[in-house]
Amino acid sequence: MLLQIPDILNPEQVKEFREILNKANWIDGKFTTGHQSSLVKNNSQLPENSAESKKLGEKILIALEGNSTFISAALPLKVYPPLFNSYSDGQNFGTHIDNAIRQVTGTPFRIRTDLSATLFLSDPLEYEGGELVIEDTYGLHKIKLPAGHMILYPASSLHYVTPVTKGARVASFFWIQSMVRDDAQRTLLFDLDNSIRSVLRDLPNHESSIHLTGIYHNLLRRWADS
Repeated sequence: MLLQIPDILNPEQVKEFREILNKANWIDGKFTTGHQSSLVKNNSQLPENSAESKKLGEKILIALEGNSTFISAALPLKVYPPLFNSYSDGQNFGTHIDNAIRQVTGTPFRIRTDLSATLFLSDPLEYEGGELVIEDTYGLHKIKLPAGHMILYPASSLHYVTPVTKGARVASFFWIQSMVRDDAQRTLLFDLDNSIRSVLRDLPNHESSIHLTGIYHNLLRRWADS
């Protein structure tokens, strides 16, 4: 499932984030990745143990907890503390696939990366290039969203970021371990949840809503790890 989720952050929050990030000390992104990715990675990144990264990451986690679309689509069990990157002056990230397991440096915290997320913090008109390109069975998808909007996609996908030829592309990125590791099963549950919401909205007293809700939870009970 490839899903755009709008308004994870509102304009005031985006402004606050950008003000903090503009004053932060960035480092070469190669220092924060594995050997294979470092061969194709060319960007700047905020150190994950910096005060700015921790403060803004916590705000993103709080925003995610309150977003019903994210909860329904991801069914999160664990969320990796959000990281932050910036692309400018021709920087890019070549084709790669995310590591299956991620561990926060210096901690025992470890997750299986079922889903990848990119939360855009720059508006598309602020930079040229910088599309996130995701490859799946339906072809290539070029993603360039408004600031505050997020793209959620399977971490097993091949993807890359095209060179930024003008301006700067600033974003947060992170991974999610879902209670349901299989993407097809998550997609079915998400579609079913949306259908239940539609029935409850259009036919609030219809007995089908109870039946459908029972099916949803029985499938979740069958497929979920907790």
